[in-house]
Amino acid sequence: MTDAEDPNLKASMSPEELRRHMRALGYKTQSDLAGAIGVSRSAVSLWLEGKVGVPRPVAMLLRMLVQAQRRVY
Repeated sequence: MTDAEDPNLKASMSPEELRRHMRALGYKTQSDLAGAIGVSRSAVSLWLEGKVGVPRPVAMLLRMLVQAQRRVY
């Protein structure tokens, strides 16, 4: 199996889910999110447009941050 065929390497977050997580974490702009996670604003734009898949590590990080925010201490 090649890397392109490996389902674990495909985008693991839809543009809609990315938008929800951005809002939940308080990021109002693409630049806000980009700066927080260390990527370019254009990368975030491509993810939100669905032109490029959200990298798995980014998807995992955002999900973990949203989950941590929901915890009650």
